[in-house]
Amino acid sequence: MNSLLSVLLVSALPFAEVRGGLPLALYYGLNPVEAYTVAVIGNILPIPPLLLLLDLLVGIATRVSLLEKIYTRITTRVERKKDFVERYGYLGLALFVSIPLPITGAWTGVLIAFLLGMNRLKSFLAIFAGVCIAGLIVLLASLGVISIASIII
Repeated sequence: MNSLLSVLLVSALPFAEVRGGLPLALYYGLNPVEAYTVAVIGNILPIPPLLLLLDLLVGIATRVSLLEKIYTRITTRVERKKDFVERYGYLGLALFVSIPLPITGAWTGVLIAFLLGMNRLKSFLAIFAGVCIAGLIVLLASLGVISIASIII
């Protein structure tokens, strides 16, 4: 498989996102600018369809017992994370997505925006900004310029 396609796919996955795609791109030998660009594009690609179709997807999922249980479990976990976004609005959404840790990426940002009934366009822009910031943090950490632990602590 083409390395660019691999990076796009890994970056689009909800559990990897830019945190997994960008180091993979560097591993494949892409220069830092290419790695950042491909990983960010891959991470942001699923976001517009998710923002537009989440109502429909939730409606379908809640009709199937197993999917409803999975959705309920995910929303329960996300509910605990939404206070920050409620308090700071779209800036809070961008900052939440920008933290390169599990359960803080673009996919969770979409779900939080959906649960809070936030404007889809503004949510997309905030999520995009958060992905760009997260990508920069991951890039600098991958290159050894910064330590993620020093940013978080």
